[in-house]
Amino acid sequence: MERRLAMIGFGTVGQALARILLERKGELWEKEGFVAQITAISDMTKGSLYHPDGLNLTEVFLALEESGTLEAYPETSGLQRGWNSLKTIQDSNADTIVEVTFTDVETGQPAIEHCRTAFEAGKNVVTTNKGPVALAFAELSELAEKNGVYWGFEGTVMSGTPALRMPRFALAGDRIKEIRGILNGTTNYILTRMEDGVSMENALLEAQNKGYAEADPTGDLEGFDALYKMMILSEVVMGIPLKRKDVLRKGMSSVTSEDIQKAKTGGMRWRILSVIREEGGKMSASVQPVAIPEADPLAGVKGALNAVTYVCDLLGPVTLIGAGAGRMETGFSILADLIHLHHQKR
Repeated sequence: MERRLAMIGFGTVGQALARILLERKGELWEKEGFVAQITAISDMTKGSLYHPDGLNLTEVFLALEESGTLEAYPETSGLQRGWNSLKTIQDSNADTIVEVTFTDVETGQPAIEHCRTAFEAGKNVVTTNKGPVALAFAELSELAEKNGVYWGFEGTVMSGTPALRMPRFALAGDRIKEIRGILNGTTNYILTRMEDGVSMENALLEAQNKGYAEADPTGDLEGFDALYKMMILSEVVMGIPLKRKDVLRKGMSSVTSEDIQKAKTGGMRWRILSVIREEGGKMSASVQPVAIPEADPLAGVKGALNAVTYVCDLLGPVTLIGAGAGRMETGFSILADLIHLHHQKR
């Protein structure tokens, strides 16, 4: 069965997925029996296109190269332009919505409304947006189940690294009593560079130049990004919902270069550590700078890498290390969800 996709948002991540589908079409069919056609794109700044028979992705990329928008995409019979996101979700023939818009993590919008609209229309959703999962997981999960559709969100925690799928499937039957992780690549890159003697300010500039940090890095530096990822891990992996107020959050501004070098001399490493722990039926959660021993697997995680350790009753600690951000890495997370949907429906 050919999967028909509507892209809601077509920035770097959406374009990465489209590039993967274009370049690996034959391989995906041969190895996975998977084929997908993008029939619609709706983006607030680039414009929107819909054709029930599918869009020519080569022409889509040529149009973007020419003007940065979809205006130069050639006219063909049956082509529709100008549809907003909600009309695209409701009226296109897509069976699966790929939701990759820029979303306000304070409210989870517009991604929550996009997911809600899709589920009510009987359509699957794959998203990389943290907002819907962190802030409306129970409501949206119930709505998806009620309408018999799939909701994939692997890319919300560690991009393409399977931080959610691995514990949910590979560790099924074990009890995860604690999760410890480095869940933000920007702050980890900065701390690693500070270990090399670079100032925090210069390390931040480097991170921004490499595309690890936003122009406004507050969400990373003050721990908000990691906090939302912890909320997702707690509810999805441990089955325990957390609110923002339940998490002790401290940014990295209190960590000085002197602290970094002193810890290094003593065989320790500073990391922004996210911890969720269940003790006596009670949960504790925190995101804060912590000096950890060099022997800890998380201490060896450097640069923009992310890592998470699941402490299990039967298996003991299991550590997963991989990319926590990146254009193609996050594009792959969507592909992984789409292939999982394909196998599930097949």
